Amino acid sequence: MSDAIDRLRTNLRAAGVAATDADLEGIAGQSFLARASDFHRLCDAAAGDHLPDYLDHATMPAPAAPPPAPGLPAADDDSLLAAAARLRARDLSPVELTERALAAIADRDGALNAFQIVFAEQALDAARRAEREIAAGAYRGPLHGVPVAVKDLLDVDGSPTAAGSKIRADVIATSDATSVARLRDAGAVIVGKTRMSEFAYSPGSNNAHYGPTPTPYNPARDSGGSSSGSGAAVAAGLVFAALGTDTGGSIRIPAAQCGTVGLKPTHGRTSLAGGVTLSWSLDHLGPLTRTVADTAAVLEALAGPDPRDGRTLRPAPAFVAGGLEEGATGLRVGVLGDDGSAQPLASEEQRAAVRQAAAALEGAGARLVELDIPAVDELRVVGTAILAMEAAALHLPTLRARLDDYGPFPRQRLLAAFYYGPGDFVQAQQARAGLRRRMAVLFNQIDLLLAPCVPDTAPALGVPTPTFFTLPFNALGWPAISLPAGLSPAGLPLAVQLAAHPWDEPTLLRAAYALERALGRLPAPD
Repeated sequence: MSDAIDRLRTNLRAAGVAATDADLEGIAGQSFLARASDFHRLCDAAAGDHLPDYLDHATMPAPAAPPPAPGLPAADDDSLLAAAARLRARDLSPVELTERALAAIADRDGALNAFQIVFAEQALDAARRAEREIAAGAYRGPLHGVPVAVKDLLDVDGSPTAAGSKIRADVIATSDATSVARLRDAGAVIVGKTRMSEFAYSPGSNNAHYGPTPTPYNPARDSGGSSSGSGAAVAAGLVFAALGTDTGGSIRIPAAQCGTVGLKPTHGRTSLAGGVTLSWSLDHLGPLTRTVADTAAVLEALAGPDPRDGRTLRPAPAFVAGGLEEGATGLRVGVLGDDGSAQPLASEEQRAAVRQAAAALEGAGARLVELDIPAVDELRVVGTAILAMEAAALHLPTLRARLDDYGPFPRQRLLAAFYYGPGDFVQAQQARAGLRRRMAVLFNQIDLLLAPCVPDTAPALGVPTPTFFTLPFNALGWPAISLPAGLSPAGLPLAVQLAAHPWDEPTLLRAAYALERALGRLPAPD
């Protein structure tokens, strides 16, 4: 470790970043550089003639045309779709529903700390408008009149976009992020912006400026990060859906620890325009909801090309919600065995949840395929390095000018990224291209992969969760979803993760829907 710190000190000096000895000691005591030597060994062993990932388009094949959508499935009573049906039938008023959401936030968020900003008056204005439109027969779809929230790194016109930081606390957005605009176009009522870890650079809710956010299932346990408030707000019933972003697990980890559904779509499926970046090639945007069908409905509103975001490709919109009831019959589901780490996959409770999910999918007509995938651990190493280098490049001007305004955790994590040298980024991209190709060959055997989502139940409040099982799918850019899988003996949510081929959200969501029906939903938190 001393050699790594010496290299880091030299690189920081060359970059003009005035790191203190205390920060360097803090980095040495954290795990930020624990696998740096593994990165260099992996790159040395990789074939040197691989195209870097950003040129190797064969590793993200073109999307297949989506199947026709016969309609939305039946809804659970407390789901977004159930509320939508009542709103459309005018059995429930958008104003009444929004007033309930605002009252619940006022009553419960003092303890939960899920919201950064609440838009009470704007939300009520939007609800009144939705009520008039629905009464006039101008129904826009299942989000029309439904209270939702968005993560505080997404621009909402006229409000600050702090991204969980002190540095951006006074930065006022002058337009909506594309995802926010698409929610508005679908008629959703945006009631507020949710808490997050600083600059989204932690898989926990640890935030030195705004405090942590607990899982609604236990006030002493963490909600996960970085979309902490979005996971907690949905689980606590404050809103029906919330937007999150996911760079290494920041949608799926809060979903797992809060007992909700969390989807990371294929990279390029949803726009990130108007969002504060952490890593250009690893960031994804998606929904957190109470049910798989709700997730599909929100994805339909978000998906599609955006001229403001060159990462969005140009497939036809993903009409995925209507095919959910096709079930898992005939699907080949890989079950992750050895992941290359030489360690147990997860705690016994989480492994038991995976076994239960595998049996449920088999019972629903899927065929199980046991798979050892050592590339999973290599993807962790490469993904960690790419994230570090992209985040450091993005934050370099601010690190030079306002280093002390970062909280200790993101400051030291960003500083640790300067361990990597100028040639490491291209080598990382070459290694990623090779790993994508290996995974694509392996996925020829299966339609989906079943694995743990998190290694254990929610840790203590403010403690980050390892991204062992989530980060590999950010490195690939492939879609993955976290699903509740019961409660532990201590009453904490358990979860499993399903991942699919790129652009195949329809298969991913119909398998998730079948699994959700087989396992049942979690009881609501107290």
